[in-house]
Amino acid sequence: MKTIGLLGGMSWPSTIEYYRIINEEVTRRRGGLHSARILLYSVDFGEIERMQRLGQWEAAGERLAEAARALERAGADFLLICAGTMHKVAQSVRQAIRIPLVHVADVTAEKIRSAGLHCVGLLGTRYTMEQDFLKRRFSESGLNIVIPREEERKMVHRIIFEELCKGVFLPHSRSLMSDIMSRMADRGAEGVILGCTEISLLVPPQDAPLPVFDTTVIHAVSAAEMALEADFQGDRPR
Repeated sequence: MKTIGLLGGMSWPSTIEYYRIINEEVTRRRGGLHSARILLYSVDFGEIERMQRLGQWEAAGERLAEAARALERAGADFLLICAGTMHKVAQSVRQAIRIPLVHVADVTAEKIRSAGLHCVGLLGTRYTMEQDFLKRRFSESGLNIVIPREEERKMVHRIIFEELCKGVFLPHSRSLMSDIMSRMADRGAEGVILGCTEISLLVPPQDAPLPVFDTTVIHAVSAAEMALEADFQGDRPR
């Protein structure tokens, strides 16, 4: 079994989900008392969020690259960034290490294509919804992306940072998020990507008005699969 490196803490509630899902998947596949070999580097999200807000993405990339090198030195065989937004600096992280980086958009796009869908909504922080670092990657995989309208994007961003990242999950916010999903469906979305790792903690699949592609679950299950693949040697295919 290979050792999984997790760049976490962005935020800590979603990192807990990564740890839980990976271990449950390894136990399911291997049986008995088997669990995953995991190295976790949990950053101070207060520092990272400030860099995001001030547009200091180069500094944020250097911070995660430093953490990635620490995980590699500690013995990680491959690496995951446990946050959708911080894939904006995925290239900086990738260039800092010799081990593979598993990109959340690649494994998510693979799952969507397997479901036969072509047009999907994208929810996440305003950075994720408005900038191209994930949307472009999805588009290169043949997917059409729908994002919420401007006022809805502001609402989603506020819910993420003022509630979800603090472990607060309000029924009213769940209803608002479901309504936004429905309006994206009216604009042609066949499913929705939960592109922020905290959103799935607020809106479980059974409460969503259209098929959900939870990046946390997809990314974490992919990590468990790769850890158990004896011949895994490189990045996941684009």
